Amino acid sequence: MNNLQSNVSIRPATIDDLPRLNEIRQAAFAPVFASFRAILGEEIYNLAQARDDKAQGELLSSLLAPGAGWEVYAAELESDVVGFVSIRFDRDIRVGEIGLNAVHPDYSGKGIGTRMYDFAIARMQEAGMCVATVATGDDPSHAPARRAYEKAGFTLQIPGVWLYRKL
Repeated sequence: MNNLQSNVSIRPATIDDLPRLNEIRQAAFAPVFASFRAILGEEIYNLAQARDDKAQGELLSSLLAPGAGWEVYAAELESDVVGFVSIRFDRDIRVGEIGLNAVHPDYSGKGIGTRMYDFAIARMQEAGMCVATVATGDDPSHAPARRAYEKAGFTLQIPGVWLYRKL
């Protein structure tokens, strides 16, 4: 497959999309969770990280709930949902944030993430935001996400590190 970006449509996601969005999320984040497990080791991973990783599905559900303060959009290719992006606006400080998002691994590297982020940025501009933010990990499993965000123009960074210690 070549670049599919121009064939992707973006529409508001609904609760009916949740099973497919969860499939995409699980497939896209499996390497991330495996990386966390490898970095932390089984014991610390199970104590400190596994619960958060499992709760990500509940997080996605909560983003779609009425009054959540998030807008969630589905990326479709030929009527198949292949990705999603969540965004919210802090109207007081005029900062938009890209939250939980993913492209199914079968479609990664095909321009779909770029299409989603371009859409999210345009939506932020429509809403009067002055700054767009997105957070991601600095571990190797997040390298594709970092490249996609940089491609979308996110070039300023504040590095962060999570440190762990077994007690």
